[in-house]
Amino acid sequence: MAGRLDGKVAMVVGAGSSGPGWGNGKAAAVLFAREGAALCCVDINAAAAEETAEIIRGEGGDAEALQADVSQATDVAATVAQCLERYGRIDVLDNNVGILAVGGPVETSEADWDRVIDVNLKSMFLTCKHVLPVMERQGGGAIVNIASIAGIRDTGVPYVSYSASKGAVIPFTRSVALQYAKKGIRANAVLPGLMNTPMIVEPLKDAYAEGDVDEMVRKRDAQCPTGKMGDAWDVAYAALFLASDEAKYITGTELIVDGGITAKFS
Repeated sequence: MAGRLDGKVAMVVGAGSSGPGWGNGKAAAVLFAREGAALCCVDINAAAAEETAEIIRGEGGDAEALQADVSQATDVAATVAQCLERYGRIDVLDNNVGILAVGGPVETSEADWDRVIDVNLKSMFLTCKHVLPVMERQGGGAIVNIASIAGIRDTGVPYVSYSASKGAVIPFTRSVALQYAKKGIRANAVLPGLMNTPMIVEPLKDAYAEGDVDEMVRKRDAQCPTGKMGDAWDVAYAALFLASDEAKYITGTELIVDGGITAKFS
């Protein structure tokens, strides 16, 4: 199965990690490189992007670290241009960037609502806006957008802006997939369940366990049918499949990676 992305160039957005360990984008970038892709590692945190690129280069891969705020159109346009200047093409776009803010409609500030929607949803609109013409000129490509089961289920935490943004990723992805299907461009969404990644620590430790991270992990593990949360590599392997030619007849769909939690009645 090695070499599933041989000869391809992948742009992974959110390729850094928000804390120690492995976030979804970091794992995806490294895994794509291990499968033969050259990588544009994009993150708002330049040091985090460089850390991921260094891991890839240290394993003998080819990677460029690019700093960008992908909620801003000028940054996205510049990043796509930089990736094209370096590699000449973009075969895979993997959108991982995401943030969350705890609160329902009353508790959430307008500023937090706008920030979450911009980072989680507008960023995908902007990256697709600038990458789709590249893929169309090439005659094909694959887009993988990371949504969440929070977009289709209540997870027990009130984060209305996060749920709304991730829910919207699904029809957005489907619309792109159907518009570009005859042009050889596929678009699919991955819906992770409860995952143990650096992103969850700061925003959720108080919502679950009054700041106790170990207790938060215990409670989230207990919610899962498997008795344990998934991790970034579970998401990365799903993204790899959808990005690869093995999924050449799969587009406009959602791949749920949740250990069975959305299959439960209660």
